[in-house]
Amino acid sequence: MQKIISIVISAFNEEGCVEELAIQLKKVFAQNNNYTFEVIMVDNGSTDRTFEKLFEIHRSDDKFRILQLARNFGMDGGITAGLKYAKGDAAVIMTANLQDTPSLITEFIKKWEEGYENVYGIVKKRTGKGLIRRMNSQIFYFIINRMTGSLIPKNVSDFRLVDRKIYQTINVMDERNRFLRGMFAWVGFKSVGIEYERGKRFAGKSHALSKNVFSLAIRGIFAFSYVPIRFIAASGFLLSLFSFIFLIISILGFFIKGVPFKGYGMIVSLIVFMFSLVFFILGILGQYIAQIYEEVKARPNYIVKKLVGLTEAK
Repeated sequence: MQKIISIVISAFNEEGCVEELAIQLKKVFAQNNNYTFEVIMVDNGSTDRTFEKLFEIHRSDDKFRILQLARNFGMDGGITAGLKYAKGDAAVIMTANLQDTPSLITEFIKKWEEGYENVYGIVKKRTGKGLIRRMNSQIFYFIINRMTGSLIPKNVSDFRLVDRKIYQTINVMDERNRFLRGMFAWVGFKSVGIEYERGKRFAGKSHALSKNVFSLAIRGIFAFSYVPIRFIAASGFLLSLFSFIFLIISILGFFIKGVPFKGYGMIVSLIVFMFSLVFFILGILGQYIAQIYEEVKARPNYIVKKLVGLTEAK
């Protein structure tokens, strides 16, 4: 009996990409004809003709199934929805804009057959990205790698193949602040990375706006690191120590030199610094509280609008 590979793709306003994506995926199917493939195309709240084009693809090849969401739930929300309907022995996760090269799936499968359960892409070059975007990515990965104790590999991509046991584990993790790259790293299992060059998007405009990337980075850092909140305790300890030392120096100065009123600028600077630090600490606490609030509300990670050729996996 042939093994099944599920390919889960989140698409938001990708009407210019999905037809070429289907063509390239069919080439992958032909190269790996000893496997059975299913493609779960998640229409993640598109407002263009993405759904209509996906439906045309489905009518010509029923390997392509459609999961239409009620609105855009972000990349992680779309992939979460698709994985709930996956039935494969392994699942491939990728974007619809063809920056993730479908031909790399064959290499993923080979590593999977060697016994690796989490085969992820590592971006060694980002074609078509500006200097600021590339710098932002490097800074993000440096920070999150340090803050999580190297849990999340540098330049790791969402593009990956995961064994059935992994994606089913992710399916039962019902947290709302989802950062899938971190979740896949956290569950463990035998993992390996494959380097690749991330190309230009095939058509359309990038949805990775700076504010969206920044929001993802903040969510990922706060979801997988306690360093920010531990910083508060460390800051409190250091400031208390500094205050105690300053108090001793002030007392000694009183007995040695008297109490001339000097250092007005120093006093004002310290007051401004302390208030700034307090608000910074409140910001860190606020971020954790906001994420806790999202968890407590327990709203779904996605809402299904329509299914085409799909039933939820058991």
